Amino acid sequence: MRWNRINTLAAMAVGLALALGTTGTPTLSADDDGPTACSNRTLRGDYGSAIDGAIVLPSPAPSLLLRGLVMQHFDGQGNFSQVDFITLNGTPEGSDWRPATGTYEVNPDCTGTQVINFNDGTPSLHLRLLVVDGGRQVMGLVEGIATSSIGIRVR
Repeated sequence: MRWNRINTLAAMAVGLALALGTTGTPTLSADDDGPTACSNRTLRGDYGSAIDGAIVLPSPAPSLLLRGLVMQHFDGQGNFSQVDFITLNGTPEGSDWRPATGTYEVNPDCTGTQVINFNDGTPSLHLRLLVVDGGRQVMGLVEGIATSSIGIRVR
């Protein structure tokens, strides 16, 4: 008798899940707490990030410790602008905030890519992204450099 009750409850749960249209892999959007997939729209607004990492140089040169701050504005359509302030081994790389623009793409599974184009002639950077907490945070990893960032939506 107990086995029949378990089978009945399991069948009801499966039927309810099918009726509600769940896919088994829900993610959260920044708009609500319901299940949706990520997209470029998941990243929109202003995000403050801390950058931390190292630039590894060929031996015998020592690695450079990189630290910085970034304020980025994502438009929700795949474009962004930013300003950053970077130090190498504690020495500022510029006298003020450095502007840049670029593009990004967020996949339905909340992974993504980003390309930063600097206005001062610095080579472009390519990043891998991970959008978490319904778009309230974004993690970035620079391809080819041991540098990462964690950004939090500020507005």
